[in-house]
Amino acid sequence: MSMRSQVEFVSADFPPYPGEEHELNPGRYGIRLAELLAQELPAHGFPVESVTVEQWGVRVGLQNAEYPLWVGCGNYEAHENGFLCFIEPAKPYVRKWFRKLPNAPTVERLATAIESILQGSGKVSQLRWWSGNELRRP
Repeated sequence: MSMRSQVEFVSADFPPYPGEEHELNPGRYGIRLAELLAQELPAHGFPVESVTVEQWGVRVGLQNAEYPLWVGCGNYEAHENGFLCFIEPAKPYVRKWFRKLPNAPTVERLATAIESILQGSGKVSQLRWWSGNELRRP
C-alpha cells in the first residue's frame, strides 16, 4: 500500500530565526514552518500536543489516543529554500500490544490537511509528495 508520507516544497517564507542553529544542528532549521502547521492543524481535526526542537529539525506532536502521531519539519538541501515535512508513523498499520491498528486512513487525512495548509498559505511552490515505497527504492 502506497501512502503519502513525505512532502517537499520550496518557500522563502520560513527562514531560520536568529540563533535557531544553536537549538538544532548547524544548517538545520524549520521552527517557522512547524509553527504554521501547529497553528493550522487543529482546524483540520488534528489537535497539537507539542512542538519540540530536535537535532534533525522540529517535531509537531499531535494528540492521538491510539498511538504517537507526529509531523517532522525541516529545511531540505535538495532545493534552494527547500523544505520537507514527514508523517510518523508512515506505515499502513501500527502495532500496539497484540493489536494491529490501521494507520493509512489517518496518514491520508493528515497528508490532506498538510497539503491544504501549505497550498492555502500561498507561500509554497513545487509541492511534491513521496510515499514510503518510493523512498525505500535503491
